[in-house]
Amino acid sequence: MSLCFAMVAGEASGDILGAGLVKALKQQYPDARFVGIGGPKMIAEGFESLYPMERLSVMGLFEVLGRLRELLNIRKQLFKTLLDIKPDVFIGIDAPDFNLKLEQKFKEQGIKAVHYVSPSVWAWREKRVFKIKQCVDLVMCLFPFEVDFYHKHGVPAVCVGHTLADAIDMEPDTQAARADLQLNSEAPVVALLPGSREGEVSRLGELFLQTAERIKQHIPHVQFVLPAANDERFKQLTNMLADHESLSVKLLHGQSREAMASSDTILMASGTAALEGMLFKKPLVVSYKLSALTAYIVRKMLKQPFVSLPNLLAGKALVPELLQEAATPENLSSAVLNFLQNQSASSHLKAEFTQLHKLLKRDADVAAARAVSELIEVK
Repeated sequence: MSLCFAMVAGEASGDILGAGLVKALKQQYPDARFVGIGGPKMIAEGFESLYPMERLSVMGLFEVLGRLRELLNIRKQLFKTLLDIKPDVFIGIDAPDFNLKLEQKFKEQGIKAVHYVSPSVWAWREKRVFKIKQCVDLVMCLFPFEVDFYHKHGVPAVCVGHTLADAIDMEPDTQAARADLQLNSEAPVVALLPGSREGEVSRLGELFLQTAERIKQHIPHVQFVLPAANDERFKQLTNMLADHESLSVKLLHGQSREAMASSDTILMASGTAALEGMLFKKPLVVSYKLSALTAYIVRKMLKQPFVSLPNLLAGKALVPELLQEAATPENLSSAVLNFLQNQSASSHLKAEFTQLHKLLKRDADVAAARAVSELIEVK
């Protein structure tokens, strides 16, 4: 009988991980079925998505409340459908608020449950680790320091590395990226990445463009590239750029990796993109803004001094994190200019980022597939 792998990915980063996992598992189980909720990359690998993945992509404590009924209904119906299918394993990819309950329900039914991408229990809401222990048979972590935390609490966990560390070259070709994007190979390039969600771009888009105006005052020949995550963000950013015609920003459809590879420095929203920027060995300035109430609650719960992955992985402040009230055009432009005008600071970061890249490069898709295979073969 063919195996069935049930999976749920909640957003674009999970779709990337899920697609890689499906592809690697197919090498071992070519007749297997893959079903649940996934995005376009997973679907391209033959995954059956029962609901649009975009329905799960919600950010912020209070933003979730407006969609709570719909999310709960999707989860309820999905569980019933998948239980009828009787998968051999359920794999929740990130999205812990949605997936952990599903994992627990499948585990209670005798179906192996895996959580892929550790929630940030080591950073905030640490007591969630006890809930995770009840819900899953295995946690597949992206970062080595997470495994130690889980083992300390008696939770089975394995580090599989990060698929981005496998996909991005150790020595990215900056000049080739500039040629592809038709940029001046001699003038400095700043990549602006205000996020992929509407709310993120609403809070950071104009702020980043005001920051770019200040940078241009100091370096008139500077070039800016601004990748839009999708058609909606492209329209949103086009409207914002109407008030900044003097900047001559190159607005891109997607191509975020090309934008990062082409740059001398990146100004970005905190998130997975910060890991990508690190892997491209580019100096980063990380920023983020939440609603005032959400930010207050998060600060109360936060256990770590950092929010960006480069700093968390290094255990020290490698890159500036300018959040909430500190996220001003003055502060952001000063941090970007420091990297553009200070070659030694940029060189130091490249050396640090190279070591972190080596730490994460583990053939993640194959390692994750191996961990899942070992789990179901001993069930």
